[in-house]
Amino acid sequence: MELQTIVLETEFHMENQKHRPLGVTIIAILTAIGGIVFLASGISGIVAAPFVSEFGWLSSGIGIIFLIIGIAYLVITYGLWKGMRWAWTVTLILSVIGIILAIASIAIGNVGAIVSIIIHGVVIYYLYRPNVKAFFGKQSSALV
Repeated sequence: MELQTIVLETEFHMENQKHRPLGVTIIAILTAIGGIVFLASGISGIVAAPFVSEFGWLSSGIGIIFLIIGIAYLVITYGLWKGMRWAWTVTLILSVIGIILAIASIAIGNVGAIVSIIIHGVVIYYLYRPNVKAFFGKQSSALV
C-alpha cells in the first residue's frame, strides 16, 4: 500500500510541475553565461583598480557596476529557469532596451549591431508564444 501512495504522489507532483520550453532553457543558460562574464569582468576591474594610475577609482567603480549587473543576470536566470512571471517581464524589457541600444549603435556606424537586433527580436517573438507565456503564467490576450 505504501508503494501505491508514493507512486500516486509522484504522479501528482509531476502533473503539477511546469514543463519548461527548450527556448526558455536556452535563454536562461545564455543569461547565466552573461552573468558569469559580468561577474568576472567586475572582479577583474576591482582587482586591477590599484594598478591603474590616475583612473583606478574609475576601474573600481565600473567593476562594482559589472558585479551588480552580473548578480542581476544570475537572479534573472533563476527566474527564467523557474518560470517566474517577473522574469518574463524583465527579459522583455531588457530585449526592448537591447534593440534600442543596437539601433543607436547602428546610427554611429556599427553595422554589426544588426545581429543584436535580430537576436533581441527573436527573443521578444519567442516570449509571446502561447506555450512560453503559459509557462510564465501569463494569460494569452485574445484579439477581439
